[in-house]
Amino acid sequence: MITFDFCNIYMKTIEFREALREAMNEEMRRDETIFLMGEEVAEYNGAYKVSKGMLAEFGPKRIIDTPIAELGFAGIGVGAAVNGLRPIIEFMTFNFSLVAIDQVINAAAKFLSMSGGQYSCPIVFRGPTASAGMLSSQHSQAFENWYANCPGLKVIVPSNGYDAKGLLKSAIRDNDPVIFMESEQMYGDKCEIPDEEYLIPIGVADIKREGKDVTIVSFGKIMKVAMAAAAELEKEGISVEVIDLRTVRPIDYDTVINSVKKTNRLVVVEEAWPLASISSEIAFRVQKDAFDYLDAPIRRITSADVPLPYAPTLIEASLPNVERTVKAVKEVMYQKA
Repeated sequence: MITFDFCNIYMKTIEFREALREAMNEEMRRDETIFLMGEEVAEYNGAYKVSKGMLAEFGPKRIIDTPIAELGFAGIGVGAAVNGLRPIIEFMTFNFSLVAIDQVINAAAKFLSMSGGQYSCPIVFRGPTASAGMLSSQHSQAFENWYANCPGLKVIVPSNGYDAKGLLKSAIRDNDPVIFMESEQMYGDKCEIPDEEYLIPIGVADIKREGKDVTIVSFGKIMKVAMAAAAELEKEGISVEVIDLRTVRPIDYDTVINSVKKTNRLVVVEEAWPLASISSEIAFRVQKDAFDYLDAPIRRITSADVPLPYAPTLIEASLPNVERTVKAVKEVMYQKA
Protein backbone atom coordinates (compact mmCIF):
# COMPACT_ATOMS: atom_id res chain seq x y z
CA MET A 1 0.00 0.00 0.00
CA ILE A 2 1.27 3.48 -0.88
CA THR A 3 0.76 5.99 1.92
CA PHE A 4 1.47 9.69 2.25
CA ASP A 5 0.93 12.74 4.46
CA PHE A 6 -2.32 14.44 3.39
CA CYS A 7 -1.17 17.69 5.01
CA ASN A 8 1.55 18.07 2.40
CA ILE A 9 -0.30 16.97 -0.70
CA TYR A 10 -2.52 18.68 -3.24
CA MET A 11 -6.13 17.45 -3.34
CA LYS A 12 -8.47 17.89 -6.31
CA THR A 13 -12.23 17.50 -6.60
CA ILE A 14 -13.53 15.13 -9.28
CA GLU A 15 -16.58 12.96 -9.92
CA PHE A 16 -16.87 9.30 -8.95
CA ARG A 17 -16.78 8.29 -12.63
CA GLU A 18 -13.58 10.29 -13.12
CA ALA A 19 -11.95 8.56 -10.16
CA LEU A 20 -12.66 5.19 -11.79
CA ARG A 21 -11.29 6.47 -15.09
CA GLU A 22 -8.13 7.75 -13.44
CA ALA A 23 -7.58 4.35 -11.82
CA MET A 24 -7.90 2.54 -15.16
CA ASN A 25 -5.81 5.10 -17.05
CA GLU A 26 -2.98 4.97 -14.53
CA GLU A 27 -2.91 1.19 -14.50
CA MET A 28 -3.11 0.90 -18.31
CA ARG A 29 -0.21 3.32 -18.71
CA ARG A 30 1.77 1.26 -16.22
CA ASP A 31 0.99 -2.18 -17.67
CA GLU A 32 0.38 -2.87 -21.38
CA THR A 33 -1.33 -6.21 -20.63
CA ILE A 34 -4.38 -4.41 -19.23
CA PHE A 35 -7.36 -3.75 -21.51
CA LEU A 36 -10.99 -2.68 -21.10
CA MET A 37 -13.83 -4.53 -22.83
CA GLY A 38 -17.58 -4.07 -22.70
CA GLU A 39 -20.70 -2.59 -24.24
CA GLU A 40 -20.25 1.03 -25.41
CA VAL A 41 -16.92 1.49 -23.59
CA ALA A 42 -15.09 2.78 -26.69
CA GLU A 43 -16.86 4.80 -29.39
CA TYR A 44 -19.62 5.99 -27.04
CA ASN A 45 -17.14 6.77 -24.20
CA GLY A 46 -18.99 4.44 -21.86
CA ALA A 47 -22.68 4.13 -21.01
CA TYR A 48 -22.02 6.29 -17.94
CA LYS A 49 -18.98 8.07 -19.43
CA VAL A 50 -16.58 6.24 -17.12
CA SER A 51 -14.29 5.42 -20.07
CA LYS A 52 -14.52 8.86 -21.70
CA GLY A 53 -11.40 9.58 -23.76
CA MET A 54 -9.79 6.19 -23.18
CA LEU A 55 -10.23 5.01 -26.78
CA ALA A 56 -8.36 8.07 -28.04
CA GLU A 57 -5.43 7.38 -25.73
CA PHE A 58 -5.17 3.60 -25.82
CA GLY A 59 -6.69 2.65 -29.18
CA PRO A 60 -9.18 -0.03 -30.26
CA LYS A 61 -6.96 -2.98 -29.30
CA ARG A 62 -7.13 -2.00 -25.63
CA ILE A 63 -10.54 -0.27 -25.40
CA ILE A 64 -12.86 -2.77 -27.03
CA ASP A 65 -16.55 -2.38 -27.84
CA THR A 66 -18.57 -5.59 -27.73
CA PRO A 67 -21.97 -6.81 -28.91
CA ILE A 68 -24.76 -7.20 -26.35
CA ALA A 69 -23.42 -10.64 -25.46
CA GLU A 70 -22.20 -10.73 -21.85
CA LEU A 71 -21.52 -14.45 -21.78
CA GLY A 72 -19.36 -14.15 -24.87
CA PHE A 73 -17.19 -11.20 -23.90
CA ALA A 74 -16.89 -12.38 -20.29
CA GLY A 75 -15.57 -15.66 -21.66
CA ILE A 76 -13.10 -13.85 -23.90
CA GLY A 77 -11.91 -11.94 -20.86
CA VAL A 78 -11.44 -15.08 -18.78
CA GLY A 79 -9.50 -16.74 -21.60
CA ALA A 80 -7.29 -13.67 -21.96
CA ALA A 81 -6.66 -13.57 -18.21
CA VAL A 82 -5.44 -17.15 -17.93
CA ASN A 83 -3.17 -16.53 -20.93
CA GLY A 84 -1.25 -13.63 -19.42
CA LEU A 85 -3.39 -10.51 -19.93
CA ARG A 86 -5.26 -8.47 -17.29
CA PRO A 87 -8.75 -7.67 -18.59
CA ILE A 88 -11.25 -5.23 -17.13
CA ILE A 89 -14.73 -6.39 -18.19
CA GLU A 90 -17.45 -3.76 -17.85
CA PHE A 91 -21.05 -4.86 -17.47
CA MET A 92 -23.49 -2.07 -18.28
CA THR A 93 -25.25 -3.25 -15.14
CA PHE A 94 -24.65 -6.25 -12.91
CA ASN A 95 -28.22 -7.26 -13.69
CA PHE A 96 -26.81 -8.24 -17.09
CA SER A 97 -23.98 -10.20 -15.46
CA LEU A 98 -26.50 -13.00 -14.86
CA VAL A 99 -26.14 -13.83 -18.55
CA ALA A 100 -22.39 -14.28 -17.96
CA ILE A 101 -22.49 -15.84 -14.50
CA ASP A 102 -21.30 -19.23 -15.72
CA GLN A 103 -18.01 -17.68 -16.89
CA VAL A 104 -17.65 -15.74 -13.64
CA ILE A 105 -18.52 -18.55 -11.21
CA ASN A 106 -17.57 -21.73 -13.08
CA ALA A 107 -14.51 -20.42 -14.92
CA ALA A 108 -12.85 -17.32 -13.45
CA ALA A 109 -13.45 -18.20 -9.79
CA LYS A 110 -12.28 -21.81 -10.17
CA PHE A 111 -9.21 -21.70 -12.42
CA LEU A 112 -6.68 -21.40 -9.61
CA SER A 113 -8.18 -24.27 -7.62
CA MET A 114 -8.91 -26.61 -10.52
CA SER A 115 -5.44 -26.13 -12.00
CA GLY A 116 -3.74 -26.91 -8.71
CA GLY A 117 -2.41 -23.36 -8.52
CA GLN A 118 -0.93 -23.40 -12.03
CA TYR A 119 -3.28 -20.82 -13.58
CA SER A 120 -4.41 -17.59 -11.96
CA CYS A 121 -7.16 -15.47 -13.47
CA PRO A 122 -6.38 -11.76 -12.95
CA ILE A 123 -9.60 -10.20 -14.21
CA VAL A 124 -11.85 -7.41 -12.95
CA PHE A 125 -15.59 -7.48 -13.64
CA ARG A 126 -16.95 -4.01 -12.92
CA GLY A 127 -20.12 -1.97 -13.40
CA PRO A 128 -23.15 -0.58 -11.55
CA THR A 129 -25.24 -2.63 -9.14
CA ALA A 130 -28.57 -2.35 -7.31
CA SER A 131 -31.31 0.26 -7.69
CA ALA A 132 -30.95 3.45 -9.71
CA GLY A 133 -34.37 5.04 -9.76
CA MET A 134 -37.44 3.90 -11.67
CA LEU A 135 -35.87 0.92 -13.45
CA SER A 136 -38.19 -1.73 -12.00
CA SER A 137 -37.55 -5.30 -11.01
CA GLN A 138 -35.14 -6.63 -13.64
CA HIS A 139 -32.71 -3.70 -13.49
CA SER A 140 -32.61 -2.89 -9.76
CA GLN A 141 -31.06 -5.90 -8.04
CA ALA A 142 -28.16 -5.99 -5.59
CA PHE A 143 -26.01 -9.05 -6.22
CA GLU A 144 -23.11 -8.37 -3.84
CA ASN A 145 -24.05 -11.26 -1.57
CA TRP A 146 -24.49 -13.62 -4.53
CA TYR A 147 -20.93 -13.13 -5.72
CA ALA A 148 -19.52 -12.94 -2.19
CA ASN A 149 -20.88 -16.45 -1.64
CA CYS A 150 -18.45 -17.87 -4.22
CA PRO A 151 -14.94 -18.93 -3.13
CA GLY A 152 -12.28 -17.76 -5.54
CA LEU A 153 -13.76 -14.29 -6.02
CA LYS A 154 -13.06 -11.00 -4.26
CA VAL A 155 -15.96 -8.55 -4.08
CA ILE A 156 -15.53 -4.78 -3.66
CA VAL A 157 -18.35 -2.25 -3.20
CA PRO A 158 -16.95 1.29 -2.70
CA SER A 159 -19.04 4.11 -1.24
CA ASN A 160 -17.13 7.12 -2.58
CA GLY A 161 -14.73 8.14 -5.33
CA TYR A 162 -11.60 8.25 -3.18
CA ASP A 163 -12.05 4.65 -2.05
CA ALA A 164 -13.15 3.60 -5.54
CA LYS A 165 -9.95 4.78 -7.18
CA GLY A 166 -7.62 3.20 -4.62
CA LEU A 167 -9.54 -0.05 -4.54
CA LEU A 168 -9.89 -0.33 -8.33
CA LYS A 169 -6.14 0.04 -8.75
CA SER A 170 -5.63 -2.73 -6.18
CA ALA A 171 -8.23 -4.88 -7.94
CA ILE A 172 -6.53 -4.50 -11.32
CA ARG A 173 -3.19 -5.54 -9.82
CA ASP A 174 -4.67 -8.50 -7.95
CA ASN A 175 -4.02 -11.97 -9.35
CA ASP A 176 -7.49 -13.21 -8.40
CA PRO A 177 -10.77 -12.43 -10.16
CA VAL A 178 -12.39 -9.37 -8.60
CA ILE A 179 -16.02 -8.24 -8.74
CA PHE A 180 -16.05 -4.44 -8.53
CA MET A 181 -19.56 -3.11 -7.95
CA GLU A 182 -20.43 0.57 -8.32
CA SER A 183 -23.67 2.59 -8.21
CA GLU A 184 -25.22 4.33 -11.17
CA GLN A 185 -26.55 6.93 -8.75
CA MET A 186 -23.06 7.78 -7.53
CA TYR A 187 -21.22 8.37 -10.82
CA GLY A 188 -21.77 12.13 -10.54
CA ASP A 189 -20.85 12.36 -6.84
CA LYS A 190 -17.93 14.68 -6.12
CA CYS A 191 -14.92 13.57 -4.10
CA GLU A 192 -11.48 14.81 -3.13
CA ILE A 193 -8.50 12.73 -4.18
CA PRO A 194 -4.76 13.44 -4.23
CA ASP A 195 -2.75 13.97 -7.40
CA GLU A 196 -0.20 11.39 -6.24
CA GLU A 197 -0.79 7.69 -6.74
CA TYR A 198 -2.32 5.71 -3.90
CA LEU A 199 -3.70 2.23 -3.34
CA ILE A 200 -6.24 0.95 -0.82
CA PRO A 201 -5.80 -2.68 0.28
CA ILE A 202 -8.60 -5.12 -0.45
CA GLY A 203 -10.31 -6.51 2.64
CA VAL A 204 -9.84 -3.56 5.00
CA ALA A 205 -12.92 -1.77 6.34
CA ASP A 206 -12.92 1.94 7.18
CA ILE A 207 -14.40 3.65 10.21
CA LYS A 208 -16.05 6.65 8.56
CA ARG A 209 -17.40 8.06 11.83
CA GLU A 210 -16.36 7.25 15.40
CA GLY A 211 -18.93 6.77 18.15
CA LYS A 212 -19.55 5.03 21.47
CA ASP A 213 -23.24 4.08 21.75
CA VAL A 214 -24.00 1.89 18.73
CA THR A 215 -22.27 0.57 15.60
CA ILE A 216 -23.79 0.85 12.12
CA VAL A 217 -22.17 -1.27 9.40
CA SER A 218 -22.87 -0.71 5.71
CA PHE A 219 -21.19 -0.43 2.28
CA GLY A 220 -21.70 1.04 -1.17
CA LYS A 221 -24.23 3.79 -1.76
CA ILE A 222 -26.21 2.75 1.33
CA MET A 223 -23.40 4.33 3.33
CA LYS A 224 -25.22 7.59 2.58
CA VAL A 225 -28.19 6.27 4.54
CA ALA A 226 -25.95 5.14 7.39
CA MET A 227 -24.14 8.48 7.63
CA ALA A 228 -27.35 10.50 7.42
CA ALA A 229 -28.94 8.37 10.14
CA ALA A 230 -25.88 8.86 12.35
CA ALA A 231 -26.12 12.63 11.88
CA GLU A 232 -29.83 12.59 12.84
CA LEU A 233 -29.16 10.47 15.91
CA GLU A 234 -26.36 12.78 17.02
CA LYS A 235 -28.97 15.53 17.38
CA GLU A 236 -30.65 13.35 20.00
CA GLY A 237 -27.44 12.61 21.88
CA ILE A 238 -26.81 9.14 20.42
CA SER A 239 -23.19 8.61 19.37
CA VAL A 240 -22.99 6.29 16.35
CA GLU A 241 -19.87 4.59 14.99
CA VAL A 242 -20.24 4.01 11.24
CA ILE A 243 -18.15 1.35 9.49
CA ASP A 244 -17.83 1.09 5.71
CA LEU A 245 -16.95 -2.51 4.83
CA ARG A 246 -15.70 -1.47 1.35
CA THR A 247 -15.00 -5.17 0.61
CA VAL A 248 -17.63 -7.86 1.19
CA ARG A 249 -15.31 -10.75 0.29
CA PRO A 250 -13.07 -10.86 2.21
CA ILE A 251 -14.89 -9.15 5.09
CA ASP A 252 -12.90 -7.28 7.72
CA TYR A 253 -14.55 -8.96 10.70
CA ASP A 254 -11.99 -7.63 13.19
CA THR A 255 -12.91 -3.98 12.63
CA VAL A 256 -16.60 -4.75 13.11
CA ILE A 257 -16.11 -6.91 16.19
CA ASN A 258 -13.75 -4.44 17.86
CA SER A 259 -16.32 -1.70 17.32
CA VAL A 260 -19.12 -3.83 18.79
CA LYS A 261 -16.94 -4.58 21.82
CA LYS A 262 -16.84 -0.80 22.37
CA THR A 263 -20.47 0.12 21.59
CA ASN A 264 -22.22 -3.16 22.56
CA ARG A 265 -24.89 -2.67 19.88
CA LEU A 266 -25.02 -3.33 16.15
CA VAL A 267 -27.23 -2.35 13.21
CA VAL A 268 -26.32 -3.54 9.70
CA VAL A 269 -27.75 -1.72 6.69
CA GLU A 270 -27.60 -3.00 3.09
CA GLU A 271 -29.64 -2.99 -0.11
CA ALA A 272 -29.83 -6.74 -0.74
CA TRP A 273 -32.84 -8.93 0.00
CA PRO A 274 -32.84 -10.22 3.58
CA LEU A 275 -32.26 -13.96 3.11
CA ALA A 276 -28.56 -14.99 3.08
CA SER A 277 -27.37 -11.39 2.87
CA ILE A 278 -24.08 -9.79 3.92
CA SER A 279 -25.88 -8.52 7.02
CA SER A 280 -26.85 -12.13 7.85
CA GLU A 281 -23.17 -13.09 7.75
CA ILE A 282 -22.11 -10.10 9.86
CA ALA A 283 -24.80 -10.84 12.43
CA PHE A 284 -23.74 -14.49 12.66
CA ARG A 285 -20.06 -13.66 13.05
CA VAL A 286 -20.62 -11.00 15.71
CA GLN A 287 -22.86 -13.25 17.82
CA LYS A 288 -20.26 -16.02 17.46
CA ASP A 289 -17.20 -13.96 18.39
CA ALA A 290 -18.63 -11.12 20.49
CA PHE A 291 -21.85 -12.45 22.00
CA ASP A 292 -20.90 -11.51 25.57
CA TYR A 293 -20.43 -7.88 24.51
CA LEU A 294 -23.90 -7.45 23.03
CA ASP A 295 -26.43 -5.51 25.11
CA ALA A 296 -29.21 -5.90 22.53
CA PRO A 297 -30.16 -8.16 19.64
CA ILE A 298 -28.53 -7.25 16.32
CA ARG A 299 -30.82 -5.44 13.90
CA ARG A 300 -30.69 -5.62 10.10
CA ILE A 301 -32.09 -3.13 7.61
CA THR A 302 -32.41 -4.59 4.09
CA SER A 303 -34.59 -4.16 1.04
CA ALA A 304 -38.08 -5.60 1.24
CA ASP A 305 -38.29 -9.27 0.30
CA VAL A 306 -39.97 -8.51 -3.04
CA PRO A 307 -38.86 -7.64 -6.58
CA LEU A 308 -38.29 -3.88 -6.58
CA PRO A 309 -41.43 -2.07 -7.83
CA TYR A 310 -41.50 0.73 -10.41
CA ALA A 311 -43.58 3.34 -8.58
CA PRO A 312 -41.45 5.89 -6.65
CA THR A 313 -43.59 5.54 -3.51
CA LEU A 314 -43.13 1.77 -3.51
CA ILE A 315 -39.40 2.10 -4.21
CA GLU A 316 -39.09 4.36 -1.16
CA ALA A 317 -41.02 1.84 0.93
CA SER A 318 -38.86 -1.06 -0.27
CA LEU A 319 -35.30 0.28 0.10
CA PRO A 320 -33.32 0.99 3.28
CA ASN A 321 -33.78 4.58 4.38
CA VAL A 322 -32.81 6.97 7.16
CA GLU A 323 -36.11 6.63 9.02
CA ARG A 324 -35.89 2.83 9.26
CA THR A 325 -32.25 3.01 10.30
CA VAL A 326 -32.89 5.58 13.02
CA LYS A 327 -35.78 3.45 14.31
CA ALA A 328 -33.55 0.35 14.44
CA VAL A 329 -30.83 2.20 16.35
CA LYS A 330 -33.34 3.44 18.91
CA GLU A 331 -34.67 -0.09 19.29
CA VAL A 332 -31.23 -1.48 20.13
CA MET A 333 -30.80 1.47 22.50
CA TYR A 334 -34.16 0.52 24.10
CA GLN A 335 -35.54 3.96 23.31
CA LYS A 336 -38.92 4.83 21.86
CA ALA A 337 -38.72 5.46 18.11
